[in-house]
Amino acid sequence: MPSFPWRDRWHGPGGGRELLALAWPLILSNSIWTLQITLDRVLLGHNASADLAASLPAVMLFWTLISLFQHTANYATTFVAQYLGAGRPHRVGPAIGQSLYFSVFGGVLFMALAPFAESLMAMGGHAAELQSREATFLRCLCFAALPTLLTASANSFFAGRGASRMVLLVMSSGLIVNGLLDYLWIFGRWGFPAWGIAGAGWATVCGSWASAILALALMLRPRYRKEYATGECWRFESELFRRLLYFGLPNGLMVMLDALAFTGFTFVIGMFGAAELAATNITITLNIVVILPVLGIGQAVEVLVGRRLGEDRPDVAERTTWTGFMLAWLAMVLVAVAYVAIPDLLVAPFRNGVDAEAAEAADVARGLLRFVAAYCLFDSANLVFSFALRGAGDTRFVTFAAVGPAWFVMVLPTYLAWKYQWGLYWAWAFLSAYVAILAVIFIARFMHGKWKTMRVIEQAPAKDEALAAEEVAV
Repeated sequence: MPSFPWRDRWHGPGGGRELLALAWPLILSNSIWTLQITLDRVLLGHNASADLAASLPAVMLFWTLISLFQHTANYATTFVAQYLGAGRPHRVGPAIGQSLYFSVFGGVLFMALAPFAESLMAMGGHAAELQSREATFLRCLCFAALPTLLTASANSFFAGRGASRMVLLVMSSGLIVNGLLDYLWIFGRWGFPAWGIAGAGWATVCGSWASAILALALMLRPRYRKEYATGECWRFESELFRRLLYFGLPNGLMVMLDALAFTGFTFVIGMFGAAELAATNITITLNIVVILPVLGIGQAVEVLVGRRLGEDRPDVAERTTWTGFMLAWLAMVLVAVAYVAIPDLLVAPFRNGVDAEAAEAADVARGLLRFVAAYCLFDSANLVFSFALRGAGDTRFVTFAAVGPAWFVMVLPTYLAWKYQWGLYWAWAFLSAYVAILAVIFIARFMHGKWKTMRVIEQAPAKDEALAAEEVAV
């Protein structure tokens, strides 16, 4: 780990002040998706328990599938950061344009899946009434895909420039619209019919469009059209589009396959028993809540690494990454202490004095939090160093490194733990081992330094280099 003065760790280039200024709006933006899902589930739970039960399988299937497209489109963030670092802002608009083309393709593909919603949800083998509700919700979500992907593309323009507050504004607008329409359309308020789970689905569609329209309108403002050529985002460039797919598709594929692996892990845990599955859900829920700040730090590291590499300053990119790791690790230390010191307080919201199974699940979750306390320290390294590698364009390595161990270290050994009745703790030990191994792999790859020579943007033409030199001289 490189050393530099403590004052620079906070104030200098690559210091904590620069990093946190970019990270905190991203942290809140990440929380909005969790709030939206929670809001839907709370309101649906007040309407009908069957609606609540049906919403989760549909959402899990939708987000697993769309993650491939969303994280591919959003990888334009790295292109924007590197183009700006290289002093070529006129290439930002075309880069976003290729992402928008990909988003339109993905959105149309999802709409084409809507007629097959019943068949897709039938694969779960649930009761007929539950399948019907699941299919209704999934069909609505298929029409939310296009605006969701357009928002991912437009947000990459703001995030790549470091304007993360604009990302927060865009996501907040969608949450507000979704929440209001949830209330009106689920329960039938203000003269609207009570549509139940269909109302929640169409509210999600409208909220997604509110975010997309606002993001595109902000991106196409005259000042951005002039400074970043966003008015040229409708021009298709085959070579730039190919490079977006070359670097972005592995990024999206990694997120999708990672989601599938954890879905597989959860499925196998369900074979242990209802209490074990409920305890696992409680523990994962608590882990998701506390990991959001570290996720925001990782995203900020990705942007700043991309920008510094565009500037040809890999030393500052390295400094930024180590700063991000220190901040993330300190946050996780506090979390780990809380998991060990006050587990009863953390699981208390999930306890039910009447339901014996709920109380048993909360008791089991107390023990599982000790595993989370151990592996969350490694998870801070996973997030920060994997995002740093993505910011350089090392997305293929990140994908291959994450997918293999996920199945061979976590999912398959968990199945063996169930088959041979080793117990739930063995399953969580395998999960912890997977997280630790992944951390070692990413740190080793980062310290090897190959990422310092990587770029996702093309070589600048001579006239662009001359123009950049003139701007520096001025």
